[in-house]
Amino acid sequence: MRINQRIGGRSRYATAIALVAAAALTLTGCARDTGGGGGAQAGECERVAPPSVPAASAQPAPEAPKADASRLKVGLAYDIGGRGDASFNDAAAAGLDRAVAELGLQKANTREATAQAGESEDAGTNRLRQLAQGGFNPIVAVGFNYATGVKTVATEFPNIQFAIVDDDTVDLPNVKPLVFAEEQGSFLVGAAAALKTSTCKVGFIGGVDNPLIQKFDAGYEQGAKAVAPQIDVESAYISPAGDFTGFNDATRATEIASGQYDGGADIAFAAAGQSNQGVFAAAQTAQKKAIGVDSDQYNSPQLTQVRDTIMTSMIKRVDVAVYDYVNAVAGNTVAQLPARFDLANNGVGYSTSGGQVDDIVPQLEAYKAAIIAGQIQVKSTK
Repeated sequence: MRINQRIGGRSRYATAIALVAAAALTLTGCARDTGGGGGAQAGECERVAPPSVPAASAQPAPEAPKADASRLKVGLAYDIGGRGDASFNDAAAAGLDRAVAELGLQKANTREATAQAGESEDAGTNRLRQLAQGGFNPIVAVGFNYATGVKTVATEFPNIQFAIVDDDTVDLPNVKPLVFAEEQGSFLVGAAAALKTSTCKVGFIGGVDNPLIQKFDAGYEQGAKAVAPQIDVESAYISPAGDFTGFNDATRATEIASGQYDGGADIAFAAAGQSNQGVFAAAQTAQKKAIGVDSDQYNSPQLTQVRDTIMTSMIKRVDVAVYDYVNAVAGNTVAQLPARFDLANNGVGYSTSGGQVDDIVPQLEAYKAAIIAGQIQVKSTK
C-alpha cells in the first residue's frame, strides 16, 4: 500500500481505517538492546496494535477551489538557508512554485529574499520593508524570527497582506499566522520508529531548545510510546534557547547523533534545519537509520548520497500553507484558512519515499485516523 506524498498536493488517499485496524495484530517485542546504551530489556518493548476508528470519522478536509492569482505580486522572505536548504525553506519555495504552476501567478511577479546567518533583527525588518516598498502584496515571512519585522512593517503598510510561518504572536488585521500541529506529524514518525527499531531505543535531535522544536520532541515520544510503551527515547538539542546556530551546525549534529547511535539507538529523528545533514551523515557512518523533517528529505537532490539512511520524514507542509495562503488572498478568502495546519487539513504528515515504511503504512494510517477523529489527543509538550 502506497500513499501519494507529492509535495504541494493534497493527499486523495481515503483511509479504510476500520479494515486497516482490524488487520493490525499486536506485534512482537523488540529485540534486546545490543548497543550498550540503556535500551529496554527483552520482553519490555512489546508493540501494541493501533486503535480502530470508523473511516467516515477520519476523512481529511476537502481542498479549496483554485482562484486566479495572475494579478498578484508575491514576496517571499526566507529564513537562513533559503531556497535549496533541503528542508523548511524548500517547502515554502515548493508552495510558491505550485502557485505559479496552478494559480496563474506570474514568476516575474514574485521575489525571494533570504536571511543571512548572524544578521541583526533590523535586517529582517528591512528585507520585509523593501518587499512592501516594491509593491509586493502579499508578503510571506518564513520563520518566527520575522515576528518583530512583520509587526513593524505590517503596521507601516496596513493595505498590504502578510503571512508569517511558525508564529502567531502578531495580532494585526493584515497578518495571517501560518502555524502547524508539528506534534501530530511527529507522533506518526515516532510510531514508525517504534515499529522499526530493533534495539528498543531511538533518538531525537532538535536544532534549538525552544517551544517550537519541543513540539516535535513531544509528539515523537508520544508516538513511539503509543506503539511500544517501554521504548527508550533519548532527546538532545544542538543549541540552547535563543541561540539559533543549532539550525546550521551539521558538525555538532553529527557528534550528537553519533553519540546516540553509539549508545544503542538505531533510529534518530532530526528536527534541526540544515543541521539534519549532519545527522544523516552520522547515520550513514553508523549504518543506522534517520528520520527527516519538513520536506520529504529522501527526495532532496542535495541529500542523494545519504538518502538510503532516511527511513521517512515528518512532512510539515509549509508548501501547502504558502500555496493555500496565496490562493486565499487571490480569492479573498483568507478568513477561511484554518487556524492551524494539522493532519485533518493535510498540514502535516509523513513520507513513504524509498519504500522503507511501506510495510507499516496500515498501522500509521490507523494512528493518523485516530488523531483526526479525536480518539488520540497529541500533546505539544512532554
